[in-house]
Amino acid sequence: MHYRGVLRKMETEFASPIQYYLVFENDFININQLLNKTLNISFEKYQCLNCQANEPIFRQGFCKRCFFDLPQAADWIIRPELSTAHLDQEDRDLEYEKRVQLQPHIVYLANSSNIKVGVTRKSQVPTRWIDQGAHEAIEIVETPNRYLAGVTEVALKNYVADKTNWRKMLKNDNSDENLVDWRERLKEYIPEQAQDYFIHSNIKTNLEFPVLKYPEKPVSLNLKKTLNYEGKLVGVKGQYLIFEDQTVFNVRGNEGIVISLSIKTNPI
Repeated sequence: MHYRGVLRKMETEFASPIQYYLVFENDFININQLLNKTLNISFEKYQCLNCQANEPIFRQGFCKRCFFDLPQAADWIIRPELSTAHLDQEDRDLEYEKRVQLQPHIVYLANSSNIKVGVTRKSQVPTRWIDQGAHEAIEIVETPNRYLAGVTEVALKNYVADKTNWRKMLKNDNSDENLVDWRERLKEYIPEQAQDYFIHSNIKTNLEFPVLKYPEKPVSLNLKKTLNYEGKLVGVKGQYLIFEDQTVFNVRGNEGIVISLSIKTNPI
């Protein structure tokens, strides 16, 4: 089987285990069905997710020009506390910013490699946790806009991490923490303006990933330098493909690259 297309982050379905899909323009591939098969991945060219130009990808799947123009790549995406749509103030495109920022957002705790605090739109639960490779998560606060969620995250990250250690996450080297206890511990540090949005529920979400074998020393594949790679797929976690030889490939980190993908069935 042979496929060709521009990489975008894998689509996911919350199931046990998580179902992963690679979506190309003309193909829809269930990655779970490729476990234990040999994949050959080749770099072909760049294709900006916005303008389709064959120019080096700068960040988030966009060429440099688009990255600095598009509202989808503005600073408030990474730093929610910079959101200003609730003040009717435009950053790059007020209509887009109102659509994204002025909707319910969740501040959460997740355990992937360590306890971390994060922010996501309510509509992106549990997708955000899946993409981070979290094996469990719990909601803390539900705010009516992105700004309030952002300032809450800023306050809480004085006491808990806000980043995932991707190597530990891929090795499944998880700290044994009680998310409910952490939630109660952090409650007093929620900013006053967000206190009324505290979620009075201890419901925890558990996630199971389709991994046959975790790498002991994951090595990241840089397809732009290697150009071609072949290996047996043994797992998917977060947005990473995990191969038998310890190689890992970050699909989301390679958005905007056109690849050719060949699948071989290994002899039994």
